[in-house]
Amino acid sequence: MLTDELIQEDTLTPLNTRFSELLSGLKQKLKSVYHERGDINKLAITRGMPPFVMREIMSVNPFSAVIPKEYGGLGGDVTQSIALMSTASYESLALSLTFGINMALFLQPVLKAGQEDTKREVTNRFITQQNMGGLMITEPDFGSDALNMQTSYSDHGSYNHLKGTKHWAGLTGWADFWLLTARKDTGEGRLARDLDFFVCDVTKPNQGIEVEEFFENLGLYQIPYGRNKIDVQIPSVHKLVPEKSGVKLMLDLLHRSRMSFPGMAMGFIQRMLDEAITHCQQRFVGGKSLLGYDQVQQRLAQLQAYYTTVSAFCVNSSKKAGLKYDLSGIGIEANAVKSIATDMMQSASQTLLQLVGAKGYRLNHIAGRSTTDSRPFQIFEGSNDMLYSQISESVVKLMRKQKETNLFDFIKNFDLTSKASSMLKEQFNFNIDLGMPQRKLVDLGQVIARVISINQVLDLSNEGFAPKLIDGATACLRQEIDQLMASFNGSNKTNVIEDYRENSNWLNFVV
Repeated sequence: MLTDELIQEDTLTPLNTRFSELLSGLKQKLKSVYHERGDINKLAITRGMPPFVMREIMSVNPFSAVIPKEYGGLGGDVTQSIALMSTASYESLALSLTFGINMALFLQPVLKAGQEDTKREVTNRFITQQNMGGLMITEPDFGSDALNMQTSYSDHGSYNHLKGTKHWAGLTGWADFWLLTARKDTGEGRLARDLDFFVCDVTKPNQGIEVEEFFENLGLYQIPYGRNKIDVQIPSVHKLVPEKSGVKLMLDLLHRSRMSFPGMAMGFIQRMLDEAITHCQQRFVGGKSLLGYDQVQQRLAQLQAYYTTVSAFCVNSSKKAGLKYDLSGIGIEANAVKSIATDMMQSASQTLLQLVGAKGYRLNHIAGRSTTDSRPFQIFEGSNDMLYSQISESVVKLMRKQKETNLFDFIKNFDLTSKASSMLKEQFNFNIDLGMPQRKLVDLGQVIARVISINQVLDLSNEGFAPKLIDGATACLRQEIDQLMASFNGSNKTNVIEDYRENSNWLNFVV
């Protein structure tokens, strides 16, 4: 455990007095429940969460930060929700994700598209009763293929009857409210192409959700996941009303959530960096501290590059991800931010584990626990491989529209990459195959996402962020781009050999 001074260090500029007080109160509660009344190293490897933990944390009303003033909140500034997630993830990634689920996946879409009576009821109970809410989209046979979900609903005038199965919803069995997605039953076994959102209040009659199975999730032990049977009757007033379509609302919701991922990544990566520096200062090998070894310096510099890059993401998202904006069309940026932030989270935890050594391979050590807890972030809300591929597909579509084939000519004129283009001309000045295979799309997506990252780091530099950290981040990202470009330019077209066992038993080749 780090010193109290480090735990309580505030690197965030207070946004207003009320929020500053909330943030200070939250830090005191985290110190109390995780380091005085309880031990985070024990709590984090036990399924669920002791009642006193959430009771104490929720007593400061953290979700009021995302609720507008007219509903009794602090204003709904996205910067505040990002700051809350960052503060929580410094101590507990599971707690930060709990915050993210409530704020980005439930409250924000309800505030964006809920009917007025529903918004007032939900926000009042969040503030006065510390209720919680989650989102159910994913189904057992339809994960990333959400548009083909089979949960259906029939309209009965005053209420809608939803039936289906949902799984992998964070806070399964805990949340008081659920945002459920379903497609309208149009008769004869057919479902509408569009989807709709409904606010389910499990405390009300005919709205209870049966948990058929709780999953033994590999990490994030404090958050329950499971398979849920949906057979509920939801009042029509609890149906969301999107400005355009349900699909557009879902894209807006998911993109805003992905733009909020840096909040969870920020505190987590800072904790990995602080733990790594402290360990290397105190650990001596061969008569000198680990800080005296060049490879250790390289690893720590990489952690600082992650810290800087995610800082840039937080500033950028604070400006762009507010509820007043329609984010349904910013797939390239949202996918890049989510993918890079979560890749950096996992890499940061692996680096700490490598530096700490054997003792870090215990589940009750922050290095081992963090490696397990951060891994699913690369999977949920869109597998990173899929998101990288989507980035490239969107870029290729834009290039076709512009009748452009030269990659450098594209990035120098693209608003998300134009500032970074000048330092990448040598690697990018070539024509690409607009019909490239999927594996190349993933490679290219990883490259473009890092160019977008450099662009945001350069924006952060213009705000006066520490120049040495800026230089380190751009150097790290450029090195990663060089490595990825080597893979992209390679000609590996190998495919799986399904009957690989034939003539391949090594024992048959021992003389």
